[in-house]
Amino acid sequence: MRQLIYSFSVLGLLLVFASCSTTQYQVLFQQKKSLTDTAYQTANATGEYRIKSQDILQVRNLQDTKYLVDNSAKNNVNNNVLNSPTDNQNFQVDDEGFVILPAIGRIKVAGYTRGEAQKLVEDAYRKSVLVNPIIELKIVNLKVTMLGEVRSQGNFPLTKDHTSLLEMIGAAGGITEKANESNVKIIRGTEKNPKVILVDLGDIQSVNDPRTILQNGDIIYIAQNKRATRTDNLQSFSTVFQPILLLFNTALIVLTLIRR
Repeated sequence: MRQLIYSFSVLGLLLVFASCSTTQYQVLFQQKKSLTDTAYQTANATGEYRIKSQDILQVRNLQDTKYLVDNSAKNNVNNNVLNSPTDNQNFQVDDEGFVILPAIGRIKVAGYTRGEAQKLVEDAYRKSVLVNPIIELKIVNLKVTMLGEVRSQGNFPLTKDHTSLLEMIGAAGGITEKANESNVKIIRGTEKNPKVILVDLGDIQSVNDPRTILQNGDIIYIAQNKRATRTDNLQSFSTVFQPILLLFNTALIVLTLIRR
């Protein structure tokens, strides 16, 4: 009987100590293998994002960041001064691909990249309104979704061109100690034709992988490593088993005392 009690006590202690083991060992950016030409071809085929209807553009005149159109306009035109430096500089592309801007009216931007649209708008203001304008155009509704073992999950805006996976992971606070650095998925494409890009952050070449330049609508999922999965499973098991083990040990002790 004593040997049985001892055996169950040792088992209980092992479960407790095992459930507390959470140490992770992550190794990032090692030299593993070089990228193939196929990877570069895949990235280059995607191209830059092109403006679509319903996109929201932020247009600013950098000569005066408070106003889209300032008082340096030629021909004494009514410049439609914008009061808010943020909200009132956002303009939505309509269903026909046009955006309506102060002083110049409708201008077609759908189908153009951000840089191409910026030049179109700047040329339009230079032609009829401003002297040597410096126009900044951003597409402010672009975003990606971060899920899994990152410090902060959710939607994150793509605030600049050519944002990389590593930059976005940094914006999310980095990966957790439970993350599997060799199993990072970028889910890209349409609902009917999704594509999964596997990225190994343990490989130094992932820094230069052109497939990791993020696109609007990308979903980034960082899986949990095997050690963390086993630990979680063991903790779940021990949470259920420990009360039963404690009750059983108590019953054995009581039975032993009665027999004495």
